[in-house]
Amino acid sequence: MNTKAIYSKRCWLEGRLQEATIFFEDGLITEIKKGAIEQVEEIYNANNLVVMPGVIDAHVHVNEPGRTDWEGFDTATKAAAAGGITTMVDMPLNASPVTTSLDAFKKKLAATGNKLHVNCGFYGGLIPGNYNDLAGLIAGGVSGIKAFLTHSGIDEFPNVTEDDLNEAMPLLAKNNLPILVHCELSDEDHSEDLANHPTSYKSYLASRPKSWENDAVKMMIALCRKHHCAVHIVHVSSAETLHIIEEAKAEGLPVTAETCPHYIFFSAEEIPDEQTIYKCAPPIRQKANNELLKLALKNGTLDFIATDHSPAPSELKEIGTGDFQKAWGGIAGLQFLLPAGWTAMKEVISLEELIPLMTEAPARFLKIDDRKGFLNLGYDADITIWSPEENFIVKDSAIFHRHKITPYFNRQLWGIVHQTYVNGELVFSDGQIKQKNKGRWLLRK
Repeated sequence: MNTKAIYSKRCWLEGRLQEATIFFEDGLITEIKKGAIEQVEEIYNANNLVVMPGVIDAHVHVNEPGRTDWEGFDTATKAAAAGGITTMVDMPLNASPVTTSLDAFKKKLAATGNKLHVNCGFYGGLIPGNYNDLAGLIAGGVSGIKAFLTHSGIDEFPNVTEDDLNEAMPLLAKNNLPILVHCELSDEDHSEDLANHPTSYKSYLASRPKSWENDAVKMMIALCRKHHCAVHIVHVSSAETLHIIEEAKAEGLPVTAETCPHYIFFSAEEIPDEQTIYKCAPPIRQKANNELLKLALKNGTLDFIATDHSPAPSELKEIGTGDFQKAWGGIAGLQFLLPAGWTAMKEVISLEELIPLMTEAPARFLKIDDRKGFLNLGYDADITIWSPEENFIVKDSAIFHRHKITPYFNRQLWGIVHQTYVNGELVFSDGQIKQKNKGRWLLRK
């Protein structure tokens, strides 16, 4: 038996910060005593630090097996723990093989051996021609099925058509599984200016207009209405989609949506030419647009914040050439979900409003809110201890990602993670990984 306890004047319990001691044993929360500190052995006195459920990142590209030179489960889950994340969910690309069959899914699970330092769930993928593989992925325990409406960036994961979606969505609805969609319909070419000015961020932004995203969201909501299949819009960047999502929710359709820290922390006006480190798809848009995304998180139109961590080596990011046309589109931000999200949002929402956006809301989306996302009796002892009032400058030496290239480098972020407990075990403390391999697979029942 291994009883432990954490005390703080600011524990996130029942929707508010309050003084309490949290007890846990064998990976589960066994007792919660409100009020002054309990005098027990093996207690950590967090004093005035915030003690809350572990952060959940529902959108991560780990890229293993096959592309561990981009990232990998070992480095990704260390970075997650350093950022206060106790559970993350891996996308079906850019691993090789892509997770579009049960056999590929088994290879991915095998690749996690001795490399899971936080909990990890997995999505399967929908591509043209793999309808017959979906049942195996669902039975295998994936958390959802991901699809692209435009080229994904790698040829092994081609985009689907409306016909493919019409075929797949009834099966997903029957199994109560969401389809997660990269919403860009690239029906018209806007790349001529980028071809002429490949190092111009303004030209890159113009090459992926809001209309692509708006049209794609409209199509997915129409399909949601038709099939009553849960639809999740990933990485919303166009504020023009917000009223469409809001109306769909008001209609009672099973639609959810996320945005990412980079869409609310950065803005197009401040991105210099040649700085491909900022390239992602959809692109980071103008400040006025991004302020509306923040308000949508506050009012519930957007359900939660996720990173869409999508790293790549510097040569693929074209760091040396600054070529936006050729560069891999993806932001490395897994470790900075909590501090970058809080830094971007702290002038718009309270700490009490932020916490559910990174804990309860993603847990509900993943249907794991019966055991994660809350500090409740009997729940998994996934716990993040952090200081929202402290700030730090992002430096190479503190980054656990495989590659240090990130647009957050040298930025001041608010919110220092002091400790991360995964299944009741201290995995990260004050800048160091303390224990490894404490994470578990998160497989849907």
